[in-house]
Formats: sequence, C-alpha cells, structure tokens
Amino acid sequence: MELRRQHLIDPVVCIRCNTCQEACPINAITHDANNYVVNFDICTGCRTCVSPCPTGAIDNWLLVDQPWSIADQFGWEELPIESSAPAEGAEPPAEVTRLLDTATTGTGGRAPAPASAATPYLNLYSRENPVAARVAGNLRITGADTESDIRHVVLDFQANAFPFLEGQSIGIVPPGSDAQGRPYNIRLYSIASPREGERSGFNNLALTVKRVPGGVGSNYVCDLKKGDEVQVAGPFGDVFLMPDDEAANIVMICTGTGSAPFRAFTERRRRNHPDASGKLMLFFGARTPEELPYFGPLMKLPQGLIDVNLAFSRLPGEPKHYVQDKLRERAEDLGTLLQSAATHIYICGLKGMEQGCDEAFADICRLHGLDWTALRPLMRSEGRYHVETY
Repeated sequence: MELRRQHLIDPVVCIRCNTCQEACPINAITHDANNYVVNFDICTGCRTCVSPCPTGAIDNWLLVDQPWSIADQFGWEELPIESSAPAEGAEPPAEVTRLLDTATTGTGGRAPAPASAATPYLNLYSRENPVAARVAGNLRITGADTESDIRHVVLDFQANAFPFLEGQSIGIVPPGSDAQGRPYNIRLYSIASPREGERSGFNNLALTVKRVPGGVGSNYVCDLKKGDEVQVAGPFGDVFLMPDDEAANIVMICTGTGSAPFRAFTERRRRNHPDASGKLMLFFGARTPEELPYFGPLMKLPQGLIDVNLAFSRLPGEPKHYVQDKLRERAEDLGTLLQSAATHIYICGLKGMEQGCDEAFADICRLHGLDWTALRPLMRSEGRYHVETY
C-alpha cells in the first residue's frame, strides 16, 4: 500500500491567527468556525506557511494511505495519532516529537493528566539543543518595599515554534559553569500564560520567578533586561495540565510563585470560556498583600469568573491564616464540589503546605459524610488530584 504525505494543522496548538491562510500562495488553507485546515488536493508541500506560524501548529506531516478530507479536519478536536511518521525530506527535527501521556496510576506512580486535557508537546528543546527567546518585559509584581522580589518575565520566541499548554514548565539555561567547570543544569519554571501566550497572536509566554539569595537561576532571570536573549529548553510536563472542559470545577491552592500555573488556568478560562458552568476557586497564601504576586490584577477579576480566597500570615494585629484555614472556612462549598466527578484539585507551592491541605480536606470530608482516604486516591487515579510542591 502506497503511503502519501499529508500536511495537517494541529487544532490543539493552533491559535486561529489566520497567518497560515494569508501566507499560502495557492489558497490551499481554509477555515471554518472550528479549525484551520489544509486541502490535500491543492497543497504542494512548499512550506511557505510554516515559518510565519507563531505556534508551530502548522508543521505537521503525516503518512496516510487515504488522505483526510476537509470535512474530516473541520470536525477534529485534536490530530489523529495513527500514521504519524513524517515523509522523507519533510520531517521536522528529531527532537520535535508529539508525545502521548504515559503516566501510571498505581501506588507510587504518577497521577495521569485529566482525561479532557489536550495532548502536550514535550521536550522539543534540550540543554544541549535549546531555543533562543528574547526578553520582551521584566516587571516586579510584589511591593517595592517588601523583601520578596517576584518578577513577571515575558519571553518572545519570535519565529521559533514553542507550543505549550497550561500547567507545563520550561527550562532556563543559565550561562556559565559551576565550581567543577560543568555547564549549569537547567532551572525549571512554570509557565504563567495560557496556550495562546501573553498576547493572542504573539509567540510568547510569561514566567513568575522569585529572586532567591545565591540562586543561580533565579537571580539570572530576575536580572534580565528587555532585549536580552535567553536559552530555553522544554516544554516539560504531561500531568499537571488544565482540564480543557467548561464544566470542570477547578480548585487551585498555592503560595507565592506556585500561582504561575493557576494564572495560566484562569486566563485560559477568562479568555476562552468566561461563561463556563464549571467553577474556579483559588486559595492563595502569602505573608502580606504586598508580597502576593499579581495582587492588583487578581482583585480586578470578575467574581463570576473566579472565587478568590486569600490567606495572609503576617498582617499586623491579625491572627495568622494559611491556605488550609481558608479551605476549612469554605467547607460547605468545597464539600459540595468534592461530591462531583467534575471537580479537580491542584496544589502548587512550598512543600510544607501539602500536609496542611490534606488534613483540611479530611476534615471537610468528615463534615459531609465522605472518606478522604478513599476519595483522594480515586481522584488521583482519574487525573483530578495533582500536587506540585518544591
């Protein structure tokens, strides 16, 4: 059977910017309200459309025995995974590979990604073969008078494809070498932007980075100036992903820079599904409001979009409050959500918070006739309970 190469657009990564359709010299690309697609009968594989694409969604080449029709492609939510070997002479770099989630669910194994999450691209770039990004902005997002120096750093990948999903991370390659003369290992940072980037139609993303005294990676990133070039590896992470489901209830619990993936989650919902039936609840801990990253923008979000619960542990004249205390305060609402199969829990931040949250959920479950020791592993096996602490 003769296999033929077909040029296809990945609907998961495509941001519908129309760049490819405008670039195509022979009108082989068209679109409807759902997808941008390539007409097999017209496309010559000239690749004129590939370079202008800001996300890399356009650069997919599958070997097929029967080409997919325009009608087929209009109905896709993701690329088919069959017959995905690229044809000779048209294959992308070997490290640019679309991988499926291989997480395990047994005792000691990783929880899988949510069943409704899109399939992520992984390990497109490595420390040995990084991609260059240019710094488009570096803004302090904590009070100038506080010791906590947290930065919102925007990286522009320009013409280089760097597709990612909410909940993934990138690796920054600091210049220089360690005391043994070896190149520094990459430093991982969660992406704080939704998949279309900080600005739709631009090939960029943001990081939330806290300066750590003596920290090689954090000081390097926090000191970056606009226009600086940065070496980036990744994207990484196939588990801590946002459910791409309007009906999903998402409970987000974080401290400090652990807010980065939840900013991405929230922006994804705000931009694409502002009227979603699923609830967003955020439990965010810091010492004071001035040390809370994104405090100003967070307070401007519509209450109908996200239910914000802030815990401050160092307010003068006030008792100390931590995220687990706020969880207990919202026991009635959380108890209802925990009884729904549409509810997902994400915990991100300092490692010590995990036990406190676990105990709080156990208390909430007891109040509602639930067994947390049984519910937590069930949610975990279903890709609805995720912890990422450091």
